[in-house]
Amino acid sequence: MEDLQQFAGMLTWLIPLVVICALWDAVWKLIGMWRAGRNNDLAWFICIAIFNTLGILPIIYILMDNNKSEKKEKSEELPKEQTNSL
Repeated sequence: MEDLQQFAGMLTWLIPLVVICALWDAVWKLIGMWRAGRNNDLAWFICIAIFNTLGILPIIYILMDNNKSEKKEKSEELPKEQTNSL
């Protein structure tokens, strides 16, 4: 009987923790899948959809995607600056 009470006491904080983790993962997964789909990154889209990593994999993809887009913007701005100075 005492074990049952300990288990019930553990459930009072375990259930909200699981719900919070599931919501956290769902939000990051949706953002990551949306960006991967928009960028036609099929491999990333499938990996994010299959693996449950508590949002770590989608965050890694988003950070890598941001770095790629920043580098792309800088490389596109460079020729414009060179042509304006001529």
